[in-house]
Amino acid sequence: MQITRGMRLAEAKDYVAARLGVSTLDLSDPTVMLDVRKEFGLGGILESGEITDVGDPLGIEAKFNIAAVLDVPVNCVSRFRDMASRRRPVQI
Repeated sequence: MQITRGMRLAEAKDYVAARLGVSTLDLSDPTVMLDVRKEFGLGGILESGEITDVGDPLGIEAKFNIAAVLDVPVNCVSRFRDMASRRRPVQI
């Protein structure tokens, strides 16, 4: 948010918190954010003892969800879309 939208840190936190429907203090609470990440399909960093469920978004899928939820451009998502639109089907 700071780079893509030119926001200062406090503004960026307010924006992200509003998009996720939490307070800015909740952004630094790992328990709250675990639930928020699962709800929005944002993936996450697994701590020891945490287990992913079948169907949890990982990798590029989580990045697609982040781009959509926060309404920000994510470079690897844009590149993936460009490459996927240019691919030709493999002839068997």
